[in-house]
Amino acid sequence: MTAPVDEWASLIDEFESIRRDMLRLVEDSGDLLKNVHPEQRESARNLLHYLALRSRDLRPLQARLAAAGLSSLGRAESHVLAAVDSVLFVLRRLAGRPIEESDPRDDRIDLAEGQRLLDAHTEAALGPRPAGRGVAIMVTMPSEAADDYTLVMQLVEQGMDCMRINCAHDNPERWARMIEHLKRAVDRHGRSCRILMDLAGPKIRTGAIEPGPAVVKFRPQRDAYGRVIEPARVWLFPEEQPRPSPTPADASLPVPGAWLRELVRGDRLHLVDARDASRVLRVVAVDAEGCWAESKKTCYIEPGTSLRVERPGDGTEDASELEAKVGLFPPAEARLELTTGDELIVTRPSMAGRNAVRNDRGRVLTPAMIGCTAEQIFDDVRSGDRVWFDDGRIGGVVERCEPDRLHVRITRTRARGARLGPEKGINLPDTVLHLAAITDKDRADLAFGCGRADLIALSFVNSVDDVRELRALLEPMEETPPAIVLKIETRRGFDNLPAMLLEAMKAPRSAVMIARGDLAVECGFERMAEVQEEILWLCEAAHVPVIWATQVLETLAREGMPSRAEVTDAAMAHRAECVMLNKGPYVVQAVNVLDDILRRMHGHQAKKQSMLRELRLVSGFRTARARRHTAPPRAASPESPEPARSATNHARAVAAKDD
Repeated sequence: MTAPVDEWASLIDEFESIRRDMLRLVEDSGDLLKNVHPEQRESARNLLHYLALRSRDLRPLQARLAAAGLSSLGRAESHVLAAVDSVLFVLRRLAGRPIEESDPRDDRIDLAEGQRLLDAHTEAALGPRPAGRGVAIMVTMPSEAADDYTLVMQLVEQGMDCMRINCAHDNPERWARMIEHLKRAVDRHGRSCRILMDLAGPKIRTGAIEPGPAVVKFRPQRDAYGRVIEPARVWLFPEEQPRPSPTPADASLPVPGAWLRELVRGDRLHLVDARDASRVLRVVAVDAEGCWAESKKTCYIEPGTSLRVERPGDGTEDASELEAKVGLFPPAEARLELTTGDELIVTRPSMAGRNAVRNDRGRVLTPAMIGCTAEQIFDDVRSGDRVWFDDGRIGGVVERCEPDRLHVRITRTRARGARLGPEKGINLPDTVLHLAAITDKDRADLAFGCGRADLIALSFVNSVDDVRELRALLEPMEETPPAIVLKIETRRGFDNLPAMLLEAMKAPRSAVMIARGDLAVECGFERMAEVQEEILWLCEAAHVPVIWATQVLETLAREGMPSRAEVTDAAMAHRAECVMLNKGPYVVQAVNVLDDILRRMHGHQAKKQSMLRELRLVSGFRTARARRHTAPPRAASPESPEPARSATNHARAVAAKDD
């Protein structure tokens, strides 16, 4: 290795400057470090070293180091000072300078120690690392888990390492039953499984909307020629004792029970629907709880619609006695119809939302309106602030602010428009919101969680004060409080992550969740990959475990088949210490697939470092080549493939068998 002496000297000067900055930041941050938990103190110093290192653009320096064949600090997160000192040591030797034995090295964390600290902090928060994959699997509990022990048992059996209870749904009684089911399943399988209570936090949502008309629409399935291939299935149930349909129905209608009991298979129910169209329903099955009817035409039914029975082959029935009216049913859930360019008025929650009022020519007379559950936003939002609805599906800009309403111009929807319903999330990435991080509901849920939960997740955490408040609430409740999980799902939370990490490290156990749903909306979808990388780096420098969350194998959990992009995303999640799956009908299958993906990646990747495990496809290639050179020559014939092709096929078979 040769380079001009001036180059070595220049590199040494730059590295010594970096080192001084790192030590100075630690010295200047004594107030932040003095209350850090003893088990986290070394990690806190390493985080400060990393912050100092990343306060400058290192790319030119990295290029010079790579040209000289030296470490470019690309994997220094877990042991920053030791990595810098190692490069300095080599540079001084190359430059013929003496090694300064007096350099302070007592607080250095080397590569092995950095990995040990991350492993220890991960085990303290998330439990023992699963053998064979290293990355824990967390699963969000559906409401059914409170009543279905088998579901919880299957999740544990397939590899669930942490149960997530979303406090935004269900109630303490149901949560307690979920936990009891988990204890039974863990005892049965002899596995460890932690419990995370995810506080709902101050989620901003859309308010109620004026109900739409009380009308039910059902229609048959048709082929490309318009021929009916499957009639609409309608469930009729007694209005006095409502019964859900035993299998999925296109519509469910309440009718008088006495009339319903008179129906028999084959009856035809004549009606005039809400559009004055004559329609017929044919009764195809009757049981003690209701009956099934079918329709071969589209139909719109409203309460009070008359159903008149015609019984084929029997003229003795009095038609007036075999007539009934459809009972009351709730109106259809209303949604606002919005397109790019529309105006939307956001109001305080006391006002119900409604669609735009238009004249006969379609011109808007009064814009659409929707309420907002958080009244504080009307004091904080300013003109020009962006606003996103429903996980970023609808975007807009605040054009004008009034004391009780915001005038929003819709700037982004799908090409065909979008529908906005109640209870949908609202994100304000440009607005500094003065919302309490912990609500009264969260305080009550904390009281339930302490003594039961191993981790408490703080939703929409934005500042050091938010973390401090949670610590103050947890410490008196238990001798060993649950681990604190910082859910990073806002732009402010991301920007304040270094300071919040140092505050969380005052507790013995902590973790970070990358809540990619709201975070992507707040930071911009195009920035999401960059943002999650930065969070991973910061947390590795702090030796804090990371939970990779939101939409992991979501299509698989919901529909039974993952997309190719989701499988790649799940493989990338191996760089975190835990991966979270959301609920869905196929969540047990999703756990099984995720477990397989993580086990396959375990031999290839550790954080940012590629593991050069033997590639079986290379072994197959070399075996094939060896056989080609050692096998006696033989003539090719139409009945037998030529030797090279046969060896290649054999190599593929060997590789597939090994994998």
